[in-house]
Amino acid sequence: MRRHRTIIAVVGLCGLLASLVVVAPATVQAETPRRGGVLLAAIAADAPSLDPHQEQTFATIELVAPLYSTLIQIDPLSYPKIIGDAASEWKIAPDGLTYTFKLRGGIRFHDGSPLTAADVKATYDKIVFPPAGVRSIRKNAYGAIASVEAPDATTVVFKLKYPSASLLGNLASPWNVIYPKKYLDRDPNYFKTNVVGSGPFKFKSYTPGSTFEGERNPDYFVKDRPYLDGYKFFVSTETSVRAATLRSGRAWIEFRTMPQSEVESIRKQLGDKVVVQDTAATGLFGIAMNQTAKPFTDIRVRKALTLGIDRYTGSRVLYPIASLKDVGALMRPATEFAMSESELQKLPGFGRDMEKNRAEARRLLAEAGYPNGFKVVLKNRNVRVPYIDFGVFVIQEWRKIGIEAEHRPLETAAWFADGRDRGSFEVIVNGVFNYMDDPDLFLERYTTGDTNNWGRFSDPRIDDLFARQTRALDPAERKRLVNDIEKIVLENAYHIPGLWWARSVVHWAKVKNYVAPPNHYSNQKLQDVWLAED
Repeated sequence: MRRHRTIIAVVGLCGLLASLVVVAPATVQAETPRRGGVLLAAIAADAPSLDPHQEQTFATIELVAPLYSTLIQIDPLSYPKIIGDAASEWKIAPDGLTYTFKLRGGIRFHDGSPLTAADVKATYDKIVFPPAGVRSIRKNAYGAIASVEAPDATTVVFKLKYPSASLLGNLASPWNVIYPKKYLDRDPNYFKTNVVGSGPFKFKSYTPGSTFEGERNPDYFVKDRPYLDGYKFFVSTETSVRAATLRSGRAWIEFRTMPQSEVESIRKQLGDKVVVQDTAATGLFGIAMNQTAKPFTDIRVRKALTLGIDRYTGSRVLYPIASLKDVGALMRPATEFAMSESELQKLPGFGRDMEKNRAEARRLLAEAGYPNGFKVVLKNRNVRVPYIDFGVFVIQEWRKIGIEAEHRPLETAAWFADGRDRGSFEVIVNGVFNYMDDPDLFLERYTTGDTNNWGRFSDPRIDDLFARQTRALDPAERKRLVNDIEKIVLENAYHIPGLWWARSVVHWAKVKNYVAPPNHYSNQKLQDVWLAED
């Protein structure tokens, strides 16, 4: 008990110290920021809806993040440090069961109404306790929350059922944008097609499939921000089109990534007019199998499919063209919770001897009743990098063990609908991407009934381990539980992980004060970005 109390005290102290770091990020470059100009950006997909609470794609968050505030946030200039946004300070009770946030004064929504604790409560009630007919794809990340309270207009209190190892980080989610309560009361799905935020920019126009624009909010609560007059996104699913847009100066940045082949082409043409920020990325691309239907109810078939993919060759082949680079399990390699390479190589599909892997795959297929393999439809998202390139590689690999896959790319909204919402697929390319390296975010999709459990499988052992790891305040104990979850998922081939992504963010040198984090979800408010003169 003494050790447990000590850990709780450390958590409380960390929360107290964190509460002191609440000022808006300051510009750190030597140059003096210049005001004015519209940031032109390219983006690879159109938004399935405009509600970040219900979506999980860059195609939504990049467009609308500049229009909103969040309670707290990842520091735009220093991932993964947590700083304030709508909240000016916070504290965590010594027992870890109460989180209290104080809101800044003077924040107004773009319709002129004040942002109060009632709006924050309504926002989090929608996320944590969604009403009927409202999708909350991150609900499981907040299982520790018993209630959200607003005792006065500037105070928000989260009461927990049990201490949580990662709740503060989860509350810093860029997806948890604050909505005005009055619109949620009217229609909790209102923000799928409407925008009313309190962020540094206001909504200007949207032409689905073409452009999205925001304009400077002159009443933004951070003094003298934003620097930009506005921003404008151009939508194209074609990598070559977006690269040409960057080369020509019709866009000055793509926040997501550019494959190395295009990066080198742009560098060769533009030289020091462009900057490239290379980062590892909190994204794992793999394959979900629909385990409500044969043959994917059979562990032998699932294992064969994962054994049939040569990830190490895939890394060499796909990194230059698709930014897929690192071989790893379900937590990002070389991070706190990552499985060791020696442990990883014991698991199906991660051994380096591909001749042995493929022989075992063919044996398992024959044993399962498919000595000549079978045909399957692989659904995918119609975004080339990395979805299409990864899908083509997987199809070529499966052919070597007798699996003939028809590649069927879908528009983004249809891909989410078939994969996440309806389960209308046999196998589907399934990206796992989050805004920070936290087990709650990366592993919830393997629990029973989770919205992101595209494979629709259930294993009580995973559910139990997930619940235990989110309560584990000792990092060593939490890592052990996390690695146990990974082993169960991979040994049973519940999911087929492929490769971890890497980002190469190309932008013109005139785009100042944007620091690329290891994902394209955080640091998208653009309040500190400015444009130098040509």
